Amino acid sequence: MATDLGGGAGEEGEWLKVAQMKAMVEAQDPHAKEVDNLTLRRFLRARDHNVEKASSMLLKSLRWRKEAAPAGSVPVEMAQRDLADDKVCMGGVDRTGRPILLAFPAKHLSAKRDMAQFKSFIVYALDNICARIPRGQEKFLCIVDLKGWGYSNCDIRAYIAALEIMQSYYPERLGKAMMIHVPYMFMKAWKMIYPFIDNVTREKFVFVDDKSLEEALRQEIDEEQIPDTLGGKLTPIPLKNYAQLQSA
Repeated sequence: MATDLGGGAGEEGEWLKVAQMKAMVEAQDPHAKEVDNLTLRRFLRARDHNVEKASSMLLKSLRWRKEAAPAGSVPVEMAQRDLADDKVCMGGVDRTGRPILLAFPAKHLSAKRDMAQFKSFIVYALDNICARIPRGQEKFLCIVDLKGWGYSNCDIRAYIAALEIMQSYYPERLGKAMMIHVPYMFMKAWKMIYPFIDNVTREKFVFVDDKSLEEALRQEIDEEQIPDTLGGKLTPIPLKNYAQLQSA
């Protein structure tokens, strides 16, 4: 296991638990043999190093994956409806090498939402941002720009569904979510969403007021990597175009 990450004496206990977890899940699902040790460790950390709880979480995730992406990934056609609205863009990387995902909730209209397709879109987006995470890094940074958000965009069910997918099936992938241009009325929705966010994930959501935005962005991201829409030099790529560029 040391070949995955190395590690000193302080990590030995954690890697021993990873080995125990690996044996436990493989005994119940042969497909678990395809899961690498770093993924096992993320699930272990998400359950406070409780091997049984982490194993149960991973087995549930494997079952879910077979239904959510039977062919291994979500076809772009299943996410097309939400991709067309440019709700999500790919940014650059932050100072620690974490890839940046930009989300624009004001482009989501609750009246247009189809829950099954929205969930496929969330899986598609998370798969794509996680595929950008470089070796030696395990997380991504999300900038949630709420500029223009209003009641027509409010969709508590969709927000909770997205959080559930991320927390349950992509544990320890979100490094930080910077909530920017937050309108006062959004905080009413946030109070309804908050109870559905686990304690570890709650700490990753950071609300940034407009006066502190430039400084907060520069602390996290080099100017060349800050989106041009936020005063930087990098032009974000809509997620619908990103996949095309990758396959070109």
